[in-house]
Amino acid sequence: MPGVGAPGAGVPGVGVRLGRETGVGARRGRPDAPPVRRRPAPRRAADPVKALMHRHRRLCERAVDPLEIAAGLEAHGVTDRTATRFRHRDVFSLAEEMYARAPRETWTSPAPKPPPPTPARTGWALRSLLPGLLCAATVTGLRLTDGHARLAIAVGGVLAVTLGLRAALAHGPLAPHPRATALPRQPGVHAWTLWLLAYALLGDGLLDTVVSGGPDTLPDGTTDGPWPLAAAPVLALALSCAPAAWCAHLLSARARRRLTTSRGLAEFTTSVRPLLFASLALYLGALAALVTVSGAVLGEPAHLAQALTLGSLLFLARLLVVHGATRAPMLALTCAATAQAGALAALFGGRLPGCAFLATPVETVFTAWGPGSVPSVVCAAAALPLLLHATRTLTRASAHAPADPPC
Repeated sequence: MPGVGAPGAGVPGVGVRLGRETGVGARRGRPDAPPVRRRPAPRRAADPVKALMHRHRRLCERAVDPLEIAAGLEAHGVTDRTATRFRHRDVFSLAEEMYARAPRETWTSPAPKPPPPTPARTGWALRSLLPGLLCAATVTGLRLTDGHARLAIAVGGVLAVTLGLRAALAHGPLAPHPRATALPRQPGVHAWTLWLLAYALLGDGLLDTVVSGGPDTLPDGTTDGPWPLAAAPVLALALSCAPAAWCAHLLSARARRRLTTSRGLAEFTTSVRPLLFASLALYLGALAALVTVSGAVLGEPAHLAQALTLGSLLFLARLLVVHGATRAPMLALTCAATAQAGALAALFGGRLPGCAFLATPVETVFTAWGPGSVPSVVCAAAALPLLLHATRTLTRASAHAPADPPC
């Protein structure tokens, strides 16, 4: 008989319910019943640090210490708050774990030994003296000659100082960082820098002459002619290349030392910011002394405010270029040079009929504070935003990261 020996066979639906409960015979009792789904085994949580290491694989493999990884992570936007998502209190502890877990690359040949520090330091120290020495020789030649000989010495001196400045900026603490070459270069930056230096030499005399109704003749290379030269601030700026190199070296060396002792990005920023201000103050103090001495030796006005504002602008711009930031210095130098050229153009444009209003702002500043006030205001207005930008850029760990090891 059907149902004999089968429990619940006489009751409809009992077999189906038993099959669903036990998971056996469900398809026999009810062919359209869905199969029993087993729950998958719980998966282990993904390792967030491993995913971060995979994203920055080359950085971890090529790093020579955890500090380089920390600087690289900060350059990619990883902060202490971001590090908490990877179960670490700050970027430095996260970099230590990544450095410990990353496989090291095996080099086929040993890395070359770095050169001894004393000869290298002596080399860039001597090169930083070249612009000042060549400029002093040029000024002396202009004082002792006249006529065509003075013109030849002026042309040769400009070329010699330019080459000496290029040699001083090509090596040593004032040399551009390798990261700066990866950024696009703006054409005309070197021309604007030369314009700023040329204006420091000829601009005040030209401005005074234009306001007086000239110029009627070309400059004769003297300080008492119809278009006088201001040799003291230019000579001081050329001589200040040496203290600028030493101040940049001091900032870089102390910042890297703080990089090894700091345990967080905020701590590193707090400790490096006073170093930046101290380096700038040391350079401006040395420049002020050089301007005062140069003015006394040459018997000229020192033009202290103009020299200090221009020197701070050039020094901050060079520091940013050295540590890989080139866009802000390009913009600041271009704006300062354009403003100075615009001031002269406004004076000449004011001579046109009905355009006297163009020269009114420049003449007002000239009458109130003298010809040196125009470049001082312009350079100070460009240097102040550059200083604010430097306090954010040069206090990052990524700005002082060591160079990649040689392949």
